[in-house]
Amino acid sequence: MDLARRRLAVQHLIKPTLSDPAEVVRVLGAVQAQDYGGAKWALGMRTRGATDASIERAFADGSIIRTHVLRPTWHFVTPADIRWMLALTGPRVKATMGSYDRKLALDDAFFRRSNAAIVRALRDGNQLTRAEIGQVLHRAGIEVGGSQRLGHILLRPELDAIICSGPRRGKQFTYALLDERVPAAPAKSRDEALHELTRRYFATRGPATANDFAWWSGLTVADARRGTDMAGPALEREVIDDRTYWSDPSVRAPAWRSPKVFLLPNYDEFFIGHKDRSAIGRRLESARLVTGGDALIAYVIAVDGQLVGGWKRTLTNDSVGIDLRLLTRLSPAERRALDAAVKRHGQFLGRAAVVRSQLAVRGS
Repeated sequence: MDLARRRLAVQHLIKPTLSDPAEVVRVLGAVQAQDYGGAKWALGMRTRGATDASIERAFADGSIIRTHVLRPTWHFVTPADIRWMLALTGPRVKATMGSYDRKLALDDAFFRRSNAAIVRALRDGNQLTRAEIGQVLHRAGIEVGGSQRLGHILLRPELDAIICSGPRRGKQFTYALLDERVPAAPAKSRDEALHELTRRYFATRGPATANDFAWWSGLTVADARRGTDMAGPALEREVIDDRTYWSDPSVRAPAWRSPKVFLLPNYDEFFIGHKDRSAIGRRLESARLVTGGDALIAYVIAVDGQLVGGWKRTLTNDSVGIDLRLLTRLSPAERRALDAAVKRHGQFLGRAAVVRSQLAVRGS
């Protein structure tokens, strides 16, 4: 079984049918957004007719929210999902960050003071940058310290569902009060939330294991297994090489003619959504491009779900320069598909895409 091709087919990459980037986020559950520009492109590849500008508008108007949820990193989520998802995964993130908080002398009493000062500063629609909130805290007599400490101070009210992203001010991100930014939504019980997250995960990343789901969600393996138990007949169970995989048989994955080439950004859900990424490294006999090391280099090229190299982009006023690093030989059809992928990225950005360099590491 080709796990990579099956996962590619359910990732809304082969033939995007959704025209609303917020709906893409909802279907995927959450989309890692640590690298904001890369995350916009991740949505752009999965949204029919999307441009960088249209996704920026969705972020600015609050259709898409960016906050720390699941693992302790940035994700895009929808307003309807942010509260129940934080309630489900926030306690685990807090526990994970506990030792770091203690090293920075941050305890519950401190967070009560800092949270209260942040709420006062953001009240009535006020939206502030990270640096501005740091100044607010300093004026309130709350020791901010260095960048790491301020980051932890801001993480806690995110996890407590007090603040979330506001619209960008130029290139700077702002914070807003969640209750002012996000409409009220019905609460879910923990079991309801776990069932919902389980369903969305396996519908868009299956076949996957409970360990994969636990890695992606930040929950325990026991929770992940409970989620698959609750999903019951809605999920299909398969055993491959002595591992149990789950998928959603109701998801109708499109067939396609090979080759399909994608310029994937770092942290793309196609690979970051699995703990075991070996399935996409078979052509190169390695998944090293998306495992370990500096994840910021993992702008990767995938052909039919298999890694074949890396890429990076350089933006100018009216163009985007693309540097390619191919690690295996491509067929003429694959090269044509790669050219089309480069052109598509330029169209998304509204700029001419120019291949500046092409390094062939293995005689490609």
